[in-house]
Parts: sequence; C-alpha cells; structure tokens
Amino acid sequence: MLDIRYHGHSTVQLSIEGHSIIIDPFITGNALATTKLADIQVEYILLTHGHGDHILDAVELAKQNDATIIATHELATYMGWQGVKAIGVNLGGSLKLPFGKVKMTHAFHSSGVVLDDKQQIIYMGMPGGFIIELGGKTVYHAGDTGLFGDMKMLGDRHDIDLAFLPIGDHFTMGPEDAVVAAEWVKADYVVPIHYNTFPPIQQDGDAYVAELAEMDIRGKALKPGEALRLP
Repeated sequence: MLDIRYHGHSTVQLSIEGHSIIIDPFITGNALATTKLADIQVEYILLTHGHGDHILDAVELAKQNDATIIATHELATYMGWQGVKAIGVNLGGSLKLPFGKVKMTHAFHSSGVVLDDKQQIIYMGMPGGFIIELGGKTVYHAGDTGLFGDMKMLGDRHDIDLAFLPIGDHFTMGPEDAVVAAEWVKADYVVPIHYNTFPPIQQDGDAYVAELAEMDIRGKALKPGEALRLP
C-alpha cells in the first residue's frame, strides 16, 4: 500500500514499506497546515524549485530527520551549505534510491531565493517536477508549472498512477489548463495542489475534480492533513 498525506499547498508525503519522502515542505509558513513539523518523519526531501513556499522547512526537516535533500544542482548546493545532506540532479536525470527511483522532469516556472533584507535574488537553477517510482506505483508531482506540450510525452512514456497538478492560476496554470494537463498525463488519479494558500491562488478544488469526473478521470481535492491510500 502506498500512503499519501497532503500537508497543504504543494507539500506531499509518500510512505511505503518503511520508507517515507516529502516533496516541497512548506508547513510553518502555511496558515492552513494542520501538521506540526516536529511530527514529520522522512528519509528524503524532494524540492521542485527554489521559492520560499516550497523550500521553507527543508533544512529544518532534513536536520530533524538526518534526511537527504534532492534538488537541482544549484538548489542542492545551497542546501548543502546550510549543513544538510543534499544530492544535486538536473532535468531528465534520475536517481535510484532505497525505495525506488526518482526522475526530474521539466516544469515551466521560475526559481530563486528572495532575500528581502538585501534586496537580492539568488538564482536556484531550472524548476522541475518529479516522476517517482515506488512500491510498484508511479507518482508525478508537477511542481509549479504552466501547461506545456511535453506533458503528453510524460503520459505516453510513463504509466502514471497518481498525479499532483497545480491549479492555483496566477503563478501556475489554473483549473482550465490543469484539466488539459490531467488528460495529457493520463494518470489514473489526480490530486490538485498549489491553491487556496494565498489570496491570489484561491480556487475550488472540488469543482476541478468534478470537471475531471466529466472526462472519466478520477480525483480528489484533499484537505491539508488528509490522507489517501493506493493499493
């Protein structure tokens, strides 16, 4: 059984057979989050890109669990400088890990750490998503992205059981484009992410899932803290 827990925003935790990973940990800065950071136990932390709402808790969580961060080379290097274990990858690259395999996919977005006090932005490499193979399942986390044609290729090349797709609009694709994305990636099950955390990205997750259902695509709008299990 693959256990999935949605912690809000784009933060997703996957657990199977004694292994656990988390993607884009953003707990302490999310007013909608219901989980305490101290209660999260993981081995690996996957980061799609370098924005604060995706990496805020990465270092603390890595230190708390002696976990390894996986991100693009630039972002992994930045994390390593803060005293945690980190592995740098890049778009199209993959890693074999104790639980299975992780491959970094394209995403169309931006990526950088904003230092407001210095009025400085540190470039953090290209943004991405992840194809994660574990326990006989394939999970696609799109990261922050707009709709792009190569999502069709991902659907053709990978038998995706579960896809996490952003629907917030403004900073990523909105529900209309995310419906097309769901069709293209051909996932058996779709969960919307990256919405309702901030005023500019308010969306109706249930309405999005209802629209998917009209296309015979299964999905669910998980609430922060809610879990899902795939047999």
